Amino acid sequence: MCFIGIEDCAEMPRRGKMTDILELRDVHVSVGEKEIVKGITITLQAGKTYALMGPNGSGKSSLAHALMGHPRYKITRGQILLNKEDITHLPAHQKARKGLFLSFQYPVEVTGVTLSNFLRTALNSLHEKKISVVEFHQFLKKKMKDLDMDSSFGSRYLNEGFSGGEKKRAEILQMSVLEPKFAILDETDSGLDVDSLKIVASGISKMKSPSRCMLLITHYNRILDYIVPDEVFVMRDGKIIASGGKDLALKIEKNGYDFLYKKTEVKP
Repeated sequence: MCFIGIEDCAEMPRRGKMTDILELRDVHVSVGEKEIVKGITITLQAGKTYALMGPNGSGKSSLAHALMGHPRYKITRGQILLNKEDITHLPAHQKARKGLFLSFQYPVEVTGVTLSNFLRTALNSLHEKKISVVEFHQFLKKKMKDLDMDSSFGSRYLNEGFSGGEKKRAEILQMSVLEPKFAILDETDSGLDVDSLKIVASGISKMKSPSRCMLLITHYNRILDYIVPDEVFVMRDGKIIASGGKDLALKIEKNGYDFLYKKTEVKP
């Protein structure tokens, strides 16, 4: 990733020369003594958008946190491979440097740290070549304009006093700044009204790229009205119970999840 005024980008990872692949092979995740995720095997490919759906308590967020390296979520079995490299047990900061990103369902508030300073620190932590304050503010201003965000947003303390929609937009801004290879968006649509959902979905759509994979974790079909997935996975009780295209999400919207594991009438 290069910035205006930064000439020496030799050490930066080159993206786009190959199709990045993230593989989950029989991944099991436990929190304490309880197993939450019970053997997930899926393959995620750069350039594609995926949706991971399922009812509450199915293990979606636990899988996302374990995938990113949260220490509370222990991967007890299976592998996570990034372009055939085993990254299963790498800590979160090392996974971030390899291009993984997780947006939180409930972003935390941090008093005394501005959004701008947080984002510059996060960006500089990923690369050996550091970006100056002046260069970063020019860079951030452009990113915020792309997401239809007022530039004053960057001077506010991180998530402090933010509405639900503003917190989610700040997460999308973070993704835009860090430009990950694999973006895992944990219930980005949760708690948003229709207008906020459209803004957030637009920001996500602008981040779609042949060199980037999006994994949208959601309960509902509504965000998929704005971002059409290439593939939909449905999770229940820690396992993938179904997969398909956008039509699967539409059936879930009309019939609920019960039709996937019960003999109930399915509305077309």
